[in-house]
Amino acid sequence: MWDIYPGFELGGFGIRWYSVIYSVTLVACWLMLIWQIKRGGGKEADANWLAAVCIFAVFVGGRLGHLFFYDFERLAADPSMLWRFRDGGIASHGSTFGLIVVLCGYALAKRLSPLEVGDRSAIAIALAAATVRIGNLFNSEVVGRVTDQTWGVRFPYYDRAVELAPLRHPSQLYEFAMGIAILVVLVAVDHRLKETRPRGLLISLFLVLYFSARFVVEFFKEYQALPTGAPLTMGQLLSVPLVLLGLVLLARSWRRKDPVGWHAAEIG
Repeated sequence: MWDIYPGFELGGFGIRWYSVIYSVTLVACWLMLIWQIKRGGGKEADANWLAAVCIFAVFVGGRLGHLFFYDFERLAADPSMLWRFRDGGIASHGSTFGLIVVLCGYALAKRLSPLEVGDRSAIAIALAAATVRIGNLFNSEVVGRVTDQTWGVRFPYYDRAVELAPLRHPSQLYEFAMGIAILVVLVAVDHRLKETRPRGLLISLFLVLYFSARFVVEFFKEYQALPTGAPLTMGQLLSVPLVLLGLVLLARSWRRKDPVGWHAAEIG
C-alpha cells in the first residue's frame, strides 16, 4: 500500500516531495555538468549557461510534450493550459525533444559540436531520468497496470474512485531501477575511456539504452492518451524515433572516432 501524502507543510507553505526531489536533482546535475565540461577544457561559466538552458528545455519541452501527446483535448479546449504549470503534467519525451533542440542550439551558438555538448550532458540527463521517477512515486502518478502479482502496490491516491485500490505494477520503481542501471553503464564507460572516447558515444548510448528499456517498461504502465488495449502506448511510439536516432549516432561515433574536447575546432 502506497498511501504516503505527496507533500508536507513547512512554515505554513505546502511543499511537494516531487519539487524537493526535482530541486536536489537539478543541483546534482549542475555539478555533473561542471565536472564534465571542465574536464573537457571548458569553463564553469559554460556549465552554468548550459544548466540554465537545459532547465528551461526540461520544463517547457516537458509541458508542451504532455499537452500535445497526452492531453491535447484539454489544451484545445483551454489554451491557457500551456502556462498553467501548477495543473501538473511534464512528459519525459517532451523534455527529451526539448533538450535535443536546446543542446543543438547552445552548441551552434558556442561553435561547438552538438555531440560534444550531448556527451558532456549525458550522465546528468541519465541521473535526472532516474530520480524523477521517485518524484512520480511520491505523487502516486505514472502508475502501472493492474496486476495479480504479489509485488503489486496499491495506490489509493490514484484510484480514489474505488473503495479498495487494485494492485498495480510499481512502474515508477521499474523506471528508477532502469535509469540507475543506465547511469551506472554511462559512468563506467566514461571512467574507462575518459577523454579517449569517440565523440558522441555517451549521448548515443543513453538514447539507445534508455529508450529501448523505456519501450519494454511501457508494457507494464497504465495506458495514457491511447485507448486501453492498443498494441502500443504513446510512450512506446515516442521512444522508437529516439532509439533509431541513438543507433545512427552510435554508428557514426564508432565509424568516425572524432576526438572529444570542449573547444574542438571541428563542428559535427
